[in-house]
Amino acid sequence: MRRSWHQELLTEDQAARIEEWLTDPQLVADLSWGLTDTKVLQLRSSGRQYILKTAGPRNHHMQREFAAHARFTRPLVERGITAHARFADEPLRLLVMDYLPGYLCDHSPAALDPEIHVQAGHALRLFHEQSSYNDENYEEIFIRKCRSWLADDHRIDQRLAARASTALREYRTGPALLVPTHGDWQPRNWIINGDSLHVIDFGRFDFRPASSDLNRLAVQQFKDAPELESAFLEGYGDDPRDSRTWPVISLREAIGTAVWAYQVGDTDFEAQGHQMLSDALDLF
Repeated sequence: MRRSWHQELLTEDQAARIEEWLTDPQLVADLSWGLTDTKVLQLRSSGRQYILKTAGPRNHHMQREFAAHARFTRPLVERGITAHARFADEPLRLLVMDYLPGYLCDHSPAALDPEIHVQAGHALRLFHEQSSYNDENYEEIFIRKCRSWLADDHRIDQRLAARASTALREYRTGPALLVPTHGDWQPRNWIINGDSLHVIDFGRFDFRPASSDLNRLAVQQFKDAPELESAFLEGYGDDPRDSRTWPVISLREAIGTAVWAYQVGDTDFEAQGHQMLSDALDLF
């Protein structure tokens, strides 16, 4: 039996929709990570290449992608930093974007290049400054979410979990200024083409404090290379972190990373989450 052009990675309805959008689509590569049901497929049609993202109905990251590309990626798209979304079908969970050529920044010399971090800071500022509002309840919901993660299945050391619970209990919540955030702003979501930075994957998009988008960098690239932090903040324009909220924002990211990575079986990312937790608790 002859295999379909999508090698059975899509349903019949999904494939038919793609065929309405693209002439004679061909699968170039399956770029999916395989940790969740999210599929990232590189396609070719009429001499052009595209990226198709899809995921199951219970995968909330797909809905975040739709929301980001519908309303908030425009300033990055206009400057060629982020791919333009060409087609979207929310009921069928399909998003087709232009393909961004280049190589993944993570684990390459570009990840430690100050000029790339200047560009990353500038791009993030463009994204953040589109909109903002004050939310009186954000931090209370935030704290409840952290506590629910600690009550879920994980392999966090009991002493660290107890310290985290105490820090969450003692934190005094207040109103929060929220902006559109990427949620995973770091070299594994940066593509380098020549000397230029491109940004991918808005699956963690949401309105959060601006400083939350610095968290991944703070525990990775900035940790042992302060010149990269300086370069990033030069591009961003200032430092959105403050002494009251930064420790608890760091704690939230650490708990979420450790719990999520354990549940999907990503042991390396889980270990990073445990280290993030230890570092975050030192901020209190």
